[in-house]
Amino acid sequence: MKSIATLASCVTLVAAEPTKRPTAEEMKALALKMAVDVISTKDGTPQKVVYYQPESAAKNLSGPAVPLLVFLHTWSGSIEQGPMLVGLAKQRGWVMVAPDFRGVNNQPEACASDLASQDVVDAVDYAKSHARIDPDRIYLVGGSGGGHMSLVMATRTPQLWAAVSAWVPISDLTAWHAESTVRKNVYTKMIEQCCGGIPGPATAATYRHRSPLFHLAAAKGIPLDINTGIHDGHTGSVPVSHSLLAFNALAAADKQVSAEDIGFMVREQKIPATLAHETQNDPERQKAVLFRRSSGNARVTVFEGGHDSEPSAALAWLARQRKGQPVDFSLNSVTLPQAPSVEVGK
Repeated sequence: MKSIATLASCVTLVAAEPTKRPTAEEMKALALKMAVDVISTKDGTPQKVVYYQPESAAKNLSGPAVPLLVFLHTWSGSIEQGPMLVGLAKQRGWVMVAPDFRGVNNQPEACASDLASQDVVDAVDYAKSHARIDPDRIYLVGGSGGGHMSLVMATRTPQLWAAVSAWVPISDLTAWHAESTVRKNVYTKMIEQCCGGIPGPATAATYRHRSPLFHLAAAKGIPLDINTGIHDGHTGSVPVSHSLLAFNALAAADKQVSAEDIGFMVREQKIPATLAHETQNDPERQKAVLFRRSSGNARVTVFEGGHDSEPSAALAWLARQRKGQPVDFSLNSVTLPQAPSVEVGK
């Protein structure tokens, strides 16, 4: 494991002011400095994991158990995004892991494969073996492709998580393939590279296995917060329908968002007049909440924005959740200093 001194210097760089953010090259070098090799229990290969641990949380020291934050990179991202949330983890005294989970989603081994999901579990186990982790406070967060994988992990390993925060996620790969084909963007080919070709009889099982929308019933016991920007799918790559349909899969029948209202939001980039009263003044958010609804353990938020995430807001909500306790959708008026919202366009 990397020395505490090395980790401290890395955190200083990551926590710098937004105007002094590291370049992409610096972030990659930083990620590699902070990375450890974790051997996959699925195929025996070494997998990179960015690992941050407060010195006081070391396994061989006495003291209270601490929360673990698991951060998942975007669709076209990989290990270099790992350090992005280290500064926020440091503020809260949390341990953090950011697994590579087979890197960019352009190969069968990536994109919610069984190998990729095991890499996430292996990263959690690594943290447990090196730090005093509170098993009731293991949190998962990701945006875009990381939001997709966060929903996937909520369905495959629901017993692991105290709560999951997914931002602008893809929930249905077949639908996203069709949407990306219309937009003529790079994601059509990448989806095919992951799933073995275009959607059809030969690939249907693979597309379905890697699409969390069809498996979310398994995650109904977990506090799950889903967030989407009203302009996504226009200024961004993932229509708001993916988040709203994911919420519907978790919600009671009388709390589901109608197909008509979802279609209106996708087309018009507006909230229907009939839903305009379902909003909330959220002091933890930088971007205005346009529509918010909860049902059971699930909540969906449509905010004024595009393909964006707000890490500070995500962690503020996660911090209130405990495994085995009722979901907490309350709002705090005082929070830790906010990190800027992040565009997750790749």
